[in-house]
Amino acid sequence: MSQQELFTPISGQDNSYSVISFGCQMNNSDSEKISGILEQMGYNSTDDLEKAGVLIINTCCVRETAENKVYGLLGRLRKVKEKNPQLIIGVGGCMTQVEETARHIKKRYPYVNIVFGTGNLHQLPDMINKALVRKETLMEICRPESIPEGIPARRQGGLKAWIPVMYGCDNFCTYCIVPHVRGRERSRQPQDILKETRDLAEKGFKEITLLGQNVNSYGKDLGMKNGFGNLLTILNPIEGLLRIRFMTSHPRDFTDGLIEAIKNADKVCEHFHIPIQAGSNSILKKMNRGYDREYYLELINKIRQHIPAAAITSDIMVGFPGETERDFLDTMDILEKVRYDTAFTFVYNKRSGTPAERMADQIPDREKTRRIEILIKRQNQISLEINEGETGKAHQVLAEGMSKTNPEMVSGRTRTNKLVMFPGKEGNTGRTFAVKIKKGTLTYLEGEALPE
Repeated sequence: MSQQELFTPISGQDNSYSVISFGCQMNNSDSEKISGILEQMGYNSTDDLEKAGVLIINTCCVRETAENKVYGLLGRLRKVKEKNPQLIIGVGGCMTQVEETARHIKKRYPYVNIVFGTGNLHQLPDMINKALVRKETLMEICRPESIPEGIPARRQGGLKAWIPVMYGCDNFCTYCIVPHVRGRERSRQPQDILKETRDLAEKGFKEITLLGQNVNSYGKDLGMKNGFGNLLTILNPIEGLLRIRFMTSHPRDFTDGLIEAIKNADKVCEHFHIPIQAGSNSILKKMNRGYDREYYLELINKIRQHIPAAAITSDIMVGFPGETERDFLDTMDILEKVRYDTAFTFVYNKRSGTPAERMADQIPDREKTRRIEILIKRQNQISLEINEGETGKAHQVLAEGMSKTNPEMVSGRTRTNKLVMFPGKEGNTGRTFAVKIKKGTLTYLEGEALPE
């Protein structure tokens, strides 16, 4: 049976669905596809879990806290299932790619109907139809190898869209489970990405974000040189498209050719998320990051030389096994030298199946907490200083809608990805305004639109 034949309306069941997503932007993109599949099957979206005919949980296993949230949700769903025995509950995503975890879910939560992996989205219609007539939990988990094209997606809103350009990761950082659950790097064909982007632009989408665990290595598996830079170059001229963003970038693969391509592509926004993870060379080596602090600092300087308006954000971890006080101070030194606009900060926690799990000199939780509090405090000070420095400057802001906290203010983002609030009305959504900044806070800027 073909994929298209599987996308057919079902009968004999409540025709509503709900998708609950945990984790990164790639998971959000997968959830849009899950929603698109369900709607093509004849389901309608609902936020009321007790009225849903199908409930899909898209999981994340990068951090222990995300897993715990999934288990807590599954425990609460027992009562929902008791009230609605016909409810089909499916669990997919990165957690289920770990065989031990998938079997635990099947055994511990027998009311779950479907357990499926990241490479099995296209099989979801068949699994749901089988679950309607079978009582036992169905499991479909394969090692992701190919990229099915043509899966429908229910996009959130009509202004911005995620576009995965590649899946998987070949870096094998010693703390990270992603290569084990998402598989090796697999790039989409450029013509498929180009078609998807054109279709979105024709539908009125103004901004796209290109996704990958390491977008900078796009095309290597296809034999391309400067594959990601060339991809940006061919997407830039698309009519109707205003902005191109991308994430995440591995520092090792942020080449001179890519910097040149970004510089010459006027729609590529001046915001680059480039995770450092740690500022100590010894810790970076233990993490298997493939670069040292000197290389990283040189890269940041090179980007700022060619793209002066660049905003740089990062991921930073503390408490990696063996991290000394000197190592931690090296990380703090990176904050001072780079001065990130924002940083996603977190403490190291063990992930089953990774080399770091078995490393000696695990850092006590109390010490991790002390270090992360120092890191967050200083980064917040830097972020506030940078945002206060925006006062008096003018930015091009893409209006995304009315503020959730002030009905008289429009919310939007600069090309550098800073949140901006300014007086406006509902009809401003989707338009670009020149906004003069009047005030900078830790998390957003306030301003007023300049006369057109």
